[in-house]
Amino acid sequence: MKPWNIEICDVTLRDGEQTPGVSFSCQEKVEIAQKLDAIGIEVIEAGFPAVSPNEKLCVKTIAGLGLDAHICGFSRAREADIQAAIDCDVDMVSIFIPTSDLHVRVKFKKSPRSVLEDALGMIDFARDHGVKVRFAAEDASRTELPFLKEVYQRAADHGAVLLSFADTVGCLIPNEMNRIMSELVRTVDRPFCAHCHNDMGCAVANTITAAEAGAFQLHTTINGIGERSGNASLEEVLVALRMKGGVDRYDLSYLTGLSHTVEKYSGIALPRNKPVTGELAFSHESGIHIAAILDDPATYEYFPPELVGNERHFILGKHTGKKALEHVVESMGCELTETQICRVLDMVKDHSEHKCNITPAVLKKLIRKAQENT
Repeated sequence: MKPWNIEICDVTLRDGEQTPGVSFSCQEKVEIAQKLDAIGIEVIEAGFPAVSPNEKLCVKTIAGLGLDAHICGFSRAREADIQAAIDCDVDMVSIFIPTSDLHVRVKFKKSPRSVLEDALGMIDFARDHGVKVRFAAEDASRTELPFLKEVYQRAADHGAVLLSFADTVGCLIPNEMNRIMSELVRTVDRPFCAHCHNDMGCAVANTITAAEAGAFQLHTTINGIGERSGNASLEEVLVALRMKGGVDRYDLSYLTGLSHTVEKYSGIALPRNKPVTGELAFSHESGIHIAAILDDPATYEYFPPELVGNERHFILGKHTGKKALEHVVESMGCELTETQICRVLDMVKDHSEHKCNITPAVLKKLIRKAQENT
């Protein structure tokens, strides 16, 4: 299969940090950026330099690390914002404007074309200062398509090298994303970016759909953090690209470690069943499943835990079978008779049905009990 033509721009350090209550220190941002670079992420959006002097310092620090990844600064279509990003020596500035009637009316109280004209002048300003421009349409998914195409075409005419489509409120479902992105890619001669939010739980699906429809730059955040319900999860997007898009150049073995690092620094706990990097992502309790996995893990795992730096776990409970229990007991260095195994299995099921977790300590206690009574 020919690999999809894509690159990743991770926006954890900007959009991810806009998660309510989240604030990364400069050192934490540096560590996250370095780990993203180790994976092979092509573009890192390091922050919004105009937010504060400390934010500007963090962006400049990351831009000076000498990473392989290109560093992007985020900016409103204002000269002071753009100059702040340029001062940080970023490789690219992402200039955004709202394009939907709703956003323009509420936030600017101007006509959409007036807002656009002002923004085009800011593209010229950035380019005159020697920095590449990614032009982003905020609330693009609720913008009338004819006007949106005009916006992107005029931005391209002014020299924007990338055009970003933002589903700002996560209102799209995949078939809508496919229709819109296909039309944009077909009619405007510039690489497009897909920036998806997760308000209806479709951010990853919409991002992958956009890639399939021709989007080039895919925006992600680690663990899917971000405003409200977050953004497209880096881990899930990268695995989908590997398994469905033939993209194998990223080192996915760093994903679980990076996911847990951001969990710690953000204070946003991972759901136990979080795909790819969660505690239960490769955990199995069903006896039928475990028996098959012991013969061939592919029976119940679409991709192996080692691929993403995770581990497989067998969980004992009411659904556990004899073969799974034998495997776990043997891995603990214990030898039990057939009678003892059956007795332990009965006790495991009984404990589980009373909502008692079968921890290693509990299992050892049950094993001792079975040995004493036989």
